[in-house]
Amino acid sequence: MADLLTYSSKFNLPNISTKQIRFFNHSKSIRVHQFVPHCTSRLPFQHKEKASIFSLKECAFSIALAIGLVTGVPSPTYAFPTNPALSELSVLISGPPIKDPGALLRYALPINNKAIREVQKPLEDITESLKVSGQKALDSVERNVRQASRALKQGRPLILSGLAESKRDNGKELLDKLEVGLGDFQKVVEEKKREAVAPKQKELLQYVGAVEEDMVDGFPYEVPEEYRNMPLLKGRATVDMKVKVKDNPNVDECVFRIVLDGYNAPVTAGNFIDLVERHFYDGMEIQRADGFVVQTGDPKGPAEGFIDPSTEKPRTIPLEIMVEGDKAPVYGASLEELGLYKAQTKLPFNAFGTMAMAREEFEDNSASSQVFWLLKESELTPSNANILDGRYAVFGYVIQNEDYLADLKVGDVIESVQVVSGLDNLANPSYKIAG
Repeated sequence: MADLLTYSSKFNLPNISTKQIRFFNHSKSIRVHQFVPHCTSRLPFQHKEKASIFSLKECAFSIALAIGLVTGVPSPTYAFPTNPALSELSVLISGPPIKDPGALLRYALPINNKAIREVQKPLEDITESLKVSGQKALDSVERNVRQASRALKQGRPLILSGLAESKRDNGKELLDKLEVGLGDFQKVVEEKKREAVAPKQKELLQYVGAVEEDMVDGFPYEVPEEYRNMPLLKGRATVDMKVKVKDNPNVDECVFRIVLDGYNAPVTAGNFIDLVERHFYDGMEIQRADGFVVQTGDPKGPAEGFIDPSTEKPRTIPLEIMVEGDKAPVYGASLEELGLYKAQTKLPFNAFGTMAMAREEFEDNSASSQVFWLLKESELTPSNANILDGRYAVFGYVIQNEDYLADLKVGDVIESVQVVSGLDNLANPSYKIAG
């Protein structure tokens, strides 16, 4: 088992030529959106049961086997290392990964303010507290709320000092709302309204995330010169993807809300939002849905990506990976090729609904328009131990209705993808160029 976990971050993925499965070739207002995307069910809503729990060995083996399954070719024979280093393995599985997309996005912001993180952490821990039954859960939630309130009171001066000057007024207003919300939360717990805990937690974490975004003062680095004139998302944007579902008795249509992270993937996210504004994905079918990923973006005809009408040539973008601790992404090479086997990616494949770019296995800079969403959580294969981190460019997460991705099938139609916010963060928008 140790061999499998260690080696899974280092092997080369098999070569595939079929384009449909290229992925496995290996203002100033408060910015908390009230609109909630929806899914329309043909049947009354029923709770989705989680998949059955495999043993650790079975799960890891299934991940390795998935390579052959999703590519449509026989699984290759792997030569596993004979003497894996236990110290390396301990690094790979040292702690449980963060799987919540909202938390991943908060921690991915280019900020360093311990005071706000000390407010954030106990609020996020409420999710674990609620897994306990009975009164013990609410007792634990109450401790979480008190800890967050205390951290906000003690750390408020440091939080205020961390706000960008141009966003200071907005940040102060958010902190006031957060303080009031924590007081309301305390009353919810005291009145034992367990059903109100999760919605209140989500609301307050939205305030926390908005405060953290107000700490970012401009775009934090220069994109390399060779990519500087491409569409670049210098910040974040939110899009809604509406999908018409066919032949599914449970779901008729669904709107997926997606946050694109240009701080950590400006070229990749910029390319996507530029295509969204061209309506490139509108009317396109889901082209792959195999239980491991959902994928689309392959246009009709011989082209495997976007043909820019202004040049009549394919537009491709470089592989773009932000490493934890670095100030700018690495371009044009996977972390494996760079020998960075233990490096943690800033945007990991931890969350159900992680969004990334497909590309050719042996061509790092071949991504164009094909995108995919992961349908697995990295519970047993933490960051940098799975088969995706550092090989494919993550640039966003589905933050609402992500569970419904598993209901999508090949042939379901993307009716529209629309930008909800953040379009003003797009630099060099090529969609505005005539022709």
